[in-house]
Amino acid sequence: MIGCIIQARMGSSRLPGKVMMKDDNGQPLLYHVINQLQYCTKVKNLVIATTTNQEDDEIEEFANNNSLNIFRGKEKDVLDRYFQCAKKYSFSIIVRITADCPLIDPQIVDKVIGKFFSGEYDLATNTLVRTFPIGTDVEVFSFSALEKAWKNAQLPSEREHVTPYIRNKGNFKTANVENDENISNLRLTVDRIEDFKLIKEILNDISSNPIYLDDVLELFSRKPELIEINKHIDHNEGFNRSVKEDQEFVKTKENNH
Repeated sequence: MIGCIIQARMGSSRLPGKVMMKDDNGQPLLYHVINQLQYCTKVKNLVIATTTNQEDDEIEEFANNNSLNIFRGKEKDVLDRYFQCAKKYSFSIIVRITADCPLIDPQIVDKVIGKFFSGEYDLATNTLVRTFPIGTDVEVFSFSALEKAWKNAQLPSEREHVTPYIRNKGNFKTANVENDENISNLRLTVDRIEDFKLIKEILNDISSNPIYLDDVLELFSRKPELIEINKHIDHNEGFNRSVKEDQEFVKTKENNH
């Protein structure tokens, strides 16, 4: 069974509470993530995976009010959260989406799922070689690959970002979906307040439902000044922080030997 697990928490270090920040119509970002994903043709089982932290009760409440499945697990060990969630819901194929992508394109999600099923892949994604905007990220992997990573991954970055072990350890078969044009310079994710401002502009301007990437590109061609709002933000900020944690982890391990 294919299941889409959406990771969401209130405790973002860069923009706390971002997933429940509201647009001008009073809907939280998480609402838009769910709404977009409901237009996918290849995945129907959605679960929000949040943490056991008290601040994430708000996310559980949102899920309950909207009749959505909710799972609560570890905060930092997101790999464990995914593994336990997938196990609980008996997902054999997992689609991984993060809750800071309110404009996730259902057609791109379907395309990556299609790629996963086109070969004997352990992981299919559109981020191994980036050609799509940040914020349209999709990862699809098998439960067996997830379980292997869960058992073997040790570095903080491998636990926090779920798939680095599958991507980098070489004994997994991976596939990448690329866009016709490289537009990876565009940011449609929400990590900073400028990102949120841009997303609000887009939501206010485009009334179609769902909003496809093409709709956003068409808006940018009409109003190129919008791209400037969050252009200066470092795309790799979060992952670079994890790499630093890895270095500390390895150092501590060596010192303890």
